Amino acid sequence: MTDTDSAEIELLADSLRKAMSSGSGAALDRALGELGWAEMLAQMPDVAIPLVFRLLGETGAHAPVLNDVLAQAAGNPLGGTVSLPFTGGSWVVWERTDRPGGTVDEDLPLHPAAQGADLPLGAGRRALAWWLIGSGRTMLTLARRHALDRKQFGRPVASFQAIRHRLAETLVALDGAEATLSTADDEFGALLAKAAAGRAALLAAKHCQQTLGGIGFTAEHELQGHIRRVLVLDGLLGSTRELTREAGAHIRAQGSAPRLAQL
Repeated sequence: MTDTDSAEIELLADSLRKAMSSGSGAALDRALGELGWAEMLAQMPDVAIPLVFRLLGETGAHAPVLNDVLAQAAGNPLGGTVSLPFTGGSWVVWERTDRPGGTVDEDLPLHPAAQGADLPLGAGRRALAWWLIGSGRTMLTLARRHALDRKQFGRPVASFQAIRHRLAETLVALDGAEATLSTADDEFGALLAKAAAGRAALLAAKHCQQTLGGIGFTAEHELQGHIRRVLVLDGLLGSTRELTREAGAHIRAQGSAPRLAQL
């Protein structure tokens, strides 16, 4: 990537972040369309998907763009909706409206749907993995800031070994999941990346909740929105538990584990 490319991507990231900070749902869907989301997805998916979905996680915004990623992968027109497999064998549709959904994160307009057609899920799983990692890193930032500011016994709680271990374990899990994404070049790699990102984000929710303590349990705190978001995103296109089980069954059937990266 050249310096010019990097500068252009930074400008694009700034525009996307501003759009996500000022709107969500259907409004953000329209704003992304005006920013050229369809063209980005068609011409530079390897840049657009990580950038957009990671920023969705970082900002806490949401938009029905997972529909577009799956449609693009299947060679279908963008702008509609598709039935999405959800945890427990159920199916949902991510509407392009602001009608409250029926999951633990009501901000997401996810509603029950009939079983849909088979779709290539790899691109969607990679996109969700970036979203989960973005949410996990934001939760880690919130917990780290609290640990540095909060004092007990005359010193920041960040100096306590138990807190440091929780935050370090969260960082390692998130970095590992992102490294897994860098080698997710096929459907099986995308499955593993989604499972790793889901595990890392759920671990972040657990450890960051413990680090924040009582204030982190309040509905008004920003952390709770990210926790609810992660719980729902983990269940889309296969939960961490389901994908791990599926990966194990695949490896057992093949008799060996595939080499995903040349070390």
